[in-house]
Amino acid sequence: MNYTTRLEGKSLYVILTPLTGTGGSLAQRVTHFTTESLIGKKHSVHDVSFRRGRDGEARIVVDLSDSGTGIDIRQQGTSLVVEFAKTNLPEHLRRKLDVTDFGTPVTTVETKTQGDNTLMNISPKGLWEHNAYQSDNQFIIEVKKIVEDPNKLVQGTKIGYQGPRVSINYQNGDVRALLRLMAEELGLNAVISETVSGTTTLVLKDVPADQVVDIIFQQKALDMRKNGNVILIAPRDEIATKEKLEFESKQQIGELEPLRTEAFQINYQKAEALQKLLTDANQRMLSKRGSAVVDARTNTLFINDTSTRLEDVRKVVSRVDVPVRQVMIEARIVEASDAFSRNLGVRLGYSSPYSQGPSTNKLAIGANYQTTGQNVQYISTDPVTGTQSVKSLVQGTPSYPLMQQVNLPATPRSGVAGALSFLLYNSSLTELLGLEITALEADGRGKIISSPRVMTADQVEALIEQGVEIPYQQATSSGATSVAFRKANLALKVKPQITPDGKITLTLDVNKDSPNPTLQTGSGVAIDTKHVKTEVLVDNGGTVVIGGIYTQSTKNQTQKLPWLGDIPMLGWLFKNNEIIDDKTELLIFITPKIVSEKLGMN
Repeated sequence: MNYTTRLEGKSLYVILTPLTGTGGSLAQRVTHFTTESLIGKKHSVHDVSFRRGRDGEARIVVDLSDSGTGIDIRQQGTSLVVEFAKTNLPEHLRRKLDVTDFGTPVTTVETKTQGDNTLMNISPKGLWEHNAYQSDNQFIIEVKKIVEDPNKLVQGTKIGYQGPRVSINYQNGDVRALLRLMAEELGLNAVISETVSGTTTLVLKDVPADQVVDIIFQQKALDMRKNGNVILIAPRDEIATKEKLEFESKQQIGELEPLRTEAFQINYQKAEALQKLLTDANQRMLSKRGSAVVDARTNTLFINDTSTRLEDVRKVVSRVDVPVRQVMIEARIVEASDAFSRNLGVRLGYSSPYSQGPSTNKLAIGANYQTTGQNVQYISTDPVTGTQSVKSLVQGTPSYPLMQQVNLPATPRSGVAGALSFLLYNSSLTELLGLEITALEADGRGKIISSPRVMTADQVEALIEQGVEIPYQQATSSGATSVAFRKANLALKVKPQITPDGKITLTLDVNKDSPNPTLQTGSGVAIDTKHVKTEVLVDNGGTVVIGGIYTQSTKNQTQKLPWLGDIPMLGWLFKNNEIIDDKTELLIFITPKIVSEKLGMN
């Protein structure tokens, strides 16, 4: 529809007229189609949930099918009624929720159908106020508790005056009579002091009644005190003097009131800690004449003080002497390693019987060579005695008495390299050529898991450790030496704090030390240290990774003979090659769990 507006005084007139034809602007046509699409449409409620807000307010969240649902919210007696026009309510949502245990002003929320509409009845208790707003398809009602202020006529957190509006033309009239009239308008029981006097002139139109009272208070220097639904109106000086006398009277009564002694059995706390809390000079909770005595054997606290202070102490003890919640903290330290190495080397040598020295050459002339297994042997005859003997040129594989012109074997970090040997000789076995190829390829994966766990109370630091103490020598002040010890431990130090919303704040100190024999010196053994110190917030039962260290070490080393090792293909006979690729990773997982007080040991 088209609309026009007109302002007359404090009234705004809106005139609606139907659209004629299909003409008009694009905005008018879009508005018309949107309006037509919502007419007679049946809406629905998808879900109704209840939550407690951060400040203790009740929050009812209603999920709607669309944002065009018509909503009417009103107060009926002590209840709050929300009506959703032409809205369908599924069968499983037609229920009454008892939400007393949430600790909000609302006790019950009942949702039901009434004709074509959906009706929600919210029942709060005490003094309360509500606030409602809509975000897309979500309609939210908040109900907050009102803390009564004895210096305000109308309670609530809303800004401004909220009383009923009145119009006054009061010429030189009595102030007491006008205050009585405003109290009746506000529905209050008023007691006006006899010292309130004088006249006033007011000409006000459409003004809240509580604002009228505020104006009179400012004019006549008046003030008020509220007790329940009764207010006392008197001059400010008179109220201040009266309150001062009341405070002085209470103080004198406290100084003259007889003392009583009461015993408090402390169950979960140390009585000495409560004694220190109650008698602390900076925040003393007992009176000047009060005292506190502790019986350590029975963990009992004896308080000698006035009845009023004993009642305060009783409230303090009931709040403090409660079982402390406990937390189980489990740490999982994972060290994973992936090591790879490849070594390749050669030995190349040439030899002949004549290369074994002069005496051997003489014995080898005219000798009869033969092969036996892996040995090359020859029969030698002594020219003087004529005695024959068997001589070996090769003493097995890979050690044989060949001259090694190229000696670059594989040098693995660990283990023994494999060897592949070749031996070439002529038909008369007088010339020998030996080739030995040594190689080793190692691929290893390892994982070390350490899982310390410890249980402790809320806000109490706990420590668990396991390891060794390594001795070392240190100099003393006299110049002599003495033996000291240094720890190489797996340690978990933690201090948990349970937050009000059930999460856990952890102050962590995780240490994993281990001796390193490969770096041992004359002063002692080196220690490999892994240390994490941090503070994290974790959900109850959740797992968080608080640290990780990833290291990778690569090495490609070649040893070769100059020029010969650079010959394509043939150069492999004159060089040694070593490839190393090591990876290590350290991860630390922390899982805290709040231990339920109802759990027991089987």
